[in-house]
Amino acid sequence: MASVFRILRRSHKKCLPLASLLARNGYLATPLRQASYWNQDWRATPGEPKTPEEKSAAAKKYGMLPEDYEPYPDDGTGFGDYPKLPYVGGDIRSPNDDWDMPEMKRNFMEPLNLHQDIIGEDRWNPNHDQMYKYSLNVMMSFFVILIATSAGLYYLGDLYPTYFPGMPKQYPYEYEWNPKAKPTTHYTFEPLD
Repeated sequence: MASVFRILRRSHKKCLPLASLLARNGYLATPLRQASYWNQDWRATPGEPKTPEEKSAAAKKYGMLPEDYEPYPDDGTGFGDYPKLPYVGGDIRSPNDDWDMPEMKRNFMEPLNLHQDIIGEDRWNPNHDQMYKYSLNVMMSFFVILIATSAGLYYLGDLYPTYFPGMPKQYPYEYEWNPKAKPTTHYTFEPLD
């Protein structure tokens, strides 16, 4: 994997002048700007900020107010000065807001939760209790009542079966293939006396 990164880094440095030349002449839709390499500029600084100056600098780095900024505790997990943000799923966010990225319901430069890869509209929703009209216990009890009622009706239907009223099937020549049957006439065209 390191060799892939090395090749990409070298090819990127070689292609940068060509891309900027194409952008200047209008051949690229957007101009290419190399502001940083990979994610070194945005990675968390090791260690929890201790002084108020360090906390305000870290809050400014992540685009937050200093009073809203709270870092993860320095317990050896390596989160550094990254802010401890609440778990907010995509389902709970309003679809009517003017989002910069409406498909993800987030704005540009908005800090993400540390576990954002498992929070989303198609993944785990930590705010499911705020979304539904009824609680999970009420929904489960309604489900159990529905299944129990359906099973009870099925059982009663087995105890007291119902059939459509009907006569035995009529065959015109039943006596020919059934030796025990007597020839019968099911209907006649003669007038009744």
